[in-house]
Amino acid sequence: VNIGPRVLARPQATMLPEMYRKLGLDFDERVLPSIMNEVLKSVVAQFNASQLITMRQEVSLLIRRQLTDRAKDFYVILDDVSITDLSFGREYTAAIEAKQVAQQEAQRAQFHVEKAIQERQQKIVQAEGEAKAATLLGNAIKGNPGYLKLRKIRAAQAVSNTISNSQNMVFLDSGALMLNVREADDLEETLGLETKSKKK
Repeated sequence: VNIGPRVLARPQATMLPEMYRKLGLDFDERVLPSIMNEVLKSVVAQFNASQLITMRQEVSLLIRRQLTDRAKDFYVILDDVSITDLSFGREYTAAIEAKQVAQQEAQRAQFHVEKAIQERQQKIVQAEGEAKAATLLGNAIKGNPGYLKLRKIRAAQAVSNTISNSQNMVFLDSGALMLNVREADDLEETLGLETKSKKK
C-alpha cells in the first residue's frame, strides 16, 4: 500500500531553544519523516485493503490523531494532516484482477450448470408430455374410430388452406384431400387396426 500524507507542521514557539538543542536546526527533516512512517504503518496494519478505500475518512482521522499525539513529544504542532494519495502496488492490483476474473469464471460455470439442469428438466417434462399425448391419442383411436375421421377432416382443411393460398392451380379430388371419410377401412388397415365388422 502506498500512502502519501500531507502534513502542515510548526514548532512550539516556547520550546524552540529546547528543540534546537536536542534535535538541531533541521528538526522537521529528522522528526516528521520518522514519526509519519511509524504512525502510518501502525494505522494501515489495522485495516484491510478494501477498508482503506471505503473508510478513507476514518483512516485519515486516525492517522491525524495518532500523528498529533506523537508529534507533541517533539514539541511539534500539526495544523493539518490529510491523505493525498492512496494506491496499491502492481502485485496487489494484479491479484485483485485475478480474483475478480476467477469469481466471474466461477459464476459463469455455475450459470452453465444451472442452465444444463433446467434444459434437462425441460426435456424430461417435454418427453413425459409427448409420451402422455401418445398414450391419450392411442386410447382415443382405440375407443372411438370417429376420432380418426375428425383428424382426416382437419388434415384435409390444412391441405386445402395451403393450396388455396398458393398462386398455382391444383386440381384434387376428395381422395387426394383425404376426404373419403366413409372409407374408414383403408385408413384403419393403414394404421393396423381392425374394424368392428371384421372382428365380428
